[in-house]
Amino acid sequence: MMSRDLVGLDLLDVGHHYQDKRILGNIDLSIAPGEFVTFLGPSGVGKSTLLRILAGLEQPTAGRVEPTGDRPVVSRMMFQEDRLLPWRNVLDNVQLGTRGRRDEAAALLGEVGLAGRENAWPSELSGGQRQRVALARALLHRPDVLLLDEPFGALDAITRVTMQQLLERMLAERPRTVLLVTHDVEEALILSDRVLLLTESGITRELRIDQARPRHRGDARLAAWKEEFLDGLLEADRALHS
Repeated sequence: MMSRDLVGLDLLDVGHHYQDKRILGNIDLSIAPGEFVTFLGPSGVGKSTLLRILAGLEQPTAGRVEPTGDRPVVSRMMFQEDRLLPWRNVLDNVQLGTRGRRDEAAALLGEVGLAGRENAWPSELSGGQRQRVALARALLHRPDVLLLDEPFGALDAITRVTMQQLLERMLAERPRTVLLVTHDVEEALILSDRVLLLTESGITRELRIDQARPRHRGDARLAAWKEEFLDGLLEADRALHS
């Protein structure tokens, strides 16, 4: 893959409303180039809306997003649903929206553990394999910013851990700025440089994790942070629905 300078993002008082309903409170946040940032929070506080704004799929009704650097920023979003086209084989699904990258697409399939499945149909793949295809497709676009909206949320526990490890390995080889939305506190702590708790009141908790990756899931500090964030999520959910 062609190397590119890493980019960061500055979110300046970013907020969003639908008609008279506030979907996302105004957010001020700086994301460093190459940083992996995860948003935790109860449903309904605007986490997915924030990712859609960063992907350019929505325009904020308040504030703005400014990338670092002076060149256009390429972002790519990966969803909980794999969104593969059932009438296209695996290789063609990876190449969607690109031209002349067949060899690179095939190489990415090898990296995600699907060498030899280029001509398979999506219906022939397991849920985890389909998400591997979706990850390869996202990376083929060489994004500066990878946006992940609960990408492993529909997978079983073992497949989910396997996909987390795969993502970790691929980002070590292909560094980029990553923003993840998840409800899985352990996933956030295992993968991220920084974890943010997003509530109806905005960002109410920020944790910077200085541990090297890969991280041990039984680490005492991670366990303590997990309990803290779970308590924060429960409190935020009660406040949202009270």
